[in-house]
Amino acid sequence: MADLLTFENFANLGVLLFLQAVLGFDNLLYISIESQRAPKDKQKAVRRNGILIAIALRIVLLFVIISLIKKLEAPFFEVHWEGVIEGAFNFSTIVFLFGGAFIMYTAIKEVRHLLSIDDFHHAGKSKESKSAAQVIALIVFMNLIFSFDSILSALAITEVFVVLAIAIVSSGVAMLLLADRVTDFISKNRKYEVLGLFILFIVGIVLLGEGGHEAHLKLFGFEVHPMSKATFYFSVAVLVIVDVIQSGYQKKLDAVKAAQPNRH
Repeated sequence: MADLLTFENFANLGVLLFLQAVLGFDNLLYISIESQRAPKDKQKAVRRNGILIAIALRIVLLFVIISLIKKLEAPFFEVHWEGVIEGAFNFSTIVFLFGGAFIMYTAIKEVRHLLSIDDFHHAGKSKESKSAAQVIALIVFMNLIFSFDSILSALAITEVFVVLAIAIVSSGVAMLLLADRVTDFISKNRKYEVLGLFILFIVGIVLLGEGGHEAHLKLFGFEVHPMSKATFYFSVAVLVIVDVIQSGYQKKLDAVKAAQPNRH
C-alpha cells in the first residue's frame, strides 16, 4: 500500500485524469449522438447502461493489454503489393483502422440523414430505428475502440494497474454525469449536431492515420502519417470558432431581414 502512495503515482494520476478527460470528449460526443437512435423513453437508460458496461470492459481490456502487450505487437498478417499497398497489421492497427473507418461511416451517414430531413419537427422519430440493446452494444463497442487509444497512451505514462484503473473509472463517472447534459444541449441546439458529426469525422481520420502509421502502411508508394494531437485540436478549435462566428453573423442577417419592410 505504501508503494502506491508516492508522489510519482499521484503526479501520474493527475496527468492521466487530464488525458482521459481530453480523449473522452470524442467518446462522449459519440455516445450523445448515437443514443438518440434509441426509443426516446429509453435513451437515458441506454446512455447509463452503455457507459457502465463499457467501464467494466475497459478495466478488463486494461488488464488484458498489460498482460499481452508484447504479444499484441506481433503482426497478424502482412501485405506486400508493391506500388499499391504495403503494411504489417497487428491487433492495435486493426482496431484503429476499423474503428476509424466505422466512425467516418457513421458521421457521413448521419450528415446525409440530416440533409434528407424535410420536417425537423418529426426528425427525431426517424432516429428510433434501433432497439435499446443495439444502441447499447454500439456504444460499448465504440467505447472500447476509444479506450484502446487512451489505454495505450496511458501506458506510456505509467504501468501501475491501480493508478490506471482509478483514472479509467474516474473518466467513466465523468461521462455518466455529463452524457445527459451533452445530449440535451445537442437536442436543443440542433445546429451543433452537424459540428459534432464533423468533429467525429476528423476523429475517424486521426484513428486511420494512427493505425496506418503503426502498420507502416504505404498506399500507392506514399507512407501514411499520423495526425498530431496538436493538429487535431487546432482543427476542432477552428471548426468551433467558424461555427460560432457563422451563427452570430446569421443572427445579424436575420435581424436585418426582419427589420426591413415587406416589399411586394
